Amino acid sequence: MTATATPFQLVEASMLDEYPLTVEDRLDSHYFMPWERRRWLNSEMRLRGTPECRAYFFDLINISYDQAPLGTLPNDMDLLAKLLMVDPVHFRALCRMEFGPLHKWRPVRCEEEIRLMHPMVLRSLQEAVARREDNRARNEAANIAKRLQRLRITISGYHKDLATNDAAVRWIDEWLISEGCEYRSSSWIERGIARWSDHQFSLGGKGGPGTVSRLS
Repeated sequence: MTATATPFQLVEASMLDEYPLTVEDRLDSHYFMPWERRRWLNSEMRLRGTPECRAYFFDLINISYDQAPLGTLPNDMDLLAKLLMVDPVHFRALCRMEFGPLHKWRPVRCEEEIRLMHPMVLRSLQEAVARREDNRARNEAANIAKRLQRLRITISGYHKDLATNDAAVRWIDEWLISEGCEYRSSSWIERGIARWSDHQFSLGGKGGPGTVSRLS
């Protein structure tokens, strides 16, 4: 195993890449870490790193998941040694090895701070964040669909034709939200229908199917 003078080359902060995740990106409910088993088993780090270096390397990946931003590490050798519960002098010696604990970790800019990142960790986290956003979008769409269906059923008790008018149901739903309606009581629904009627008359009464006569 060969050794180098330092685990990183000194470069100007302005020349470093900006880390794509911020401290606002969180995965608080993410209690597991995706691990590409075959990629790891065939990686140079596993095949050429010492057992000790491999263990610290894996520990640092786990630690990075609880850092801010996600997937980064402090750019401080003594602090990293403390997080790993290892002697700082020994840790620095390990990091001077070609396949040391910080293999392929590199400095990046995180707003005003310089931290360390690993491309494999970043890719896994970006995929996890994307999945979370997809799940959130699907849940929001499902909640909206349920809310509109409940509103449609309620409106049908007042005006069956109006309940078949998708544009009307959506308009009334948005009006209720904009008015800060938390509980959709009968009085709120009646006011919503009245406002829809006013809206249609302001457009010349061209409301299509389900247009209702103006309410007083």
